[in-house]
Amino acid sequence: MNILCTICVRGGSKGIKNKNIKKIKNEPLVCHSVNQAIKSKLFDEIVVSSDSKKILDIVKKSGVKNLIKRPKKLANDSSPKIPVIRHSLMEMEKKYNKTFDIIIDLDATSPLREILDIKKALKKMISSKSNNLITACLSRRNPYFNAIEFKKNKIQPVKILKKQFTSRQEAPVVYDMNASIYIWKRNFLLKSNTVFNKKTSVYIMPEERSFDIDSEFDFKIVSALLN
Repeated sequence: MNILCTICVRGGSKGIKNKNIKKIKNEPLVCHSVNQAIKSKLFDEIVVSSDSKKILDIVKKSGVKNLIKRPKKLANDSSPKIPVIRHSLMEMEKKYNKTFDIIIDLDATSPLREILDIKKALKKMISSKSNNLITACLSRRNPYFNAIEFKKNKIQPVKILKKQFTSRQEAPVVYDMNASIYIWKRNFLLKSNTVFNKKTSVYIMPEERSFDIDSEFDFKIVSALLN
């Protein structure tokens, strides 16, 4: 079974300037995921895709030989991630003239995952015969109980129910996608633009390993946890 690891990072970041190469625990953020991929020894190949030459130059020093300069059409603020991963897969298959059976994407903004999480997620996907797998953690906010939204300038619960729950314990258990690990079977990745289907499985991670860095505050929290 040929397994490809993709790590997809953009040069631009609205929340934190140069987020993916900002140092955290004395190392550029993206390099934490690169090092996890290398140390896991799970992958036939590891590829980093970016629109930034600076990021690719930094990653190269970490020992990754497969570097893809991402096309501009896949590098703007609204570009979805699945086409980027698909592009990385096709480029790697072309380069090595072989087919990869499974693709695992590690999000650079989620450095708190452990190598064991990657291995367990892969094992679960294979054993459950899923098309793909996402990772998640228990949600801190529950749309059945304490999540609200503005609609027509009025505040209301996200879920309008005939019977309102009076405590969090009564409400159905919900999870947050934590953007840490995504796994696909090749054929499903090539034909689908969504992570949800009848054969999607989920690997649950603890909250303390599920922070996705999107703001300076997130960066401070993750820095503290890593240190």
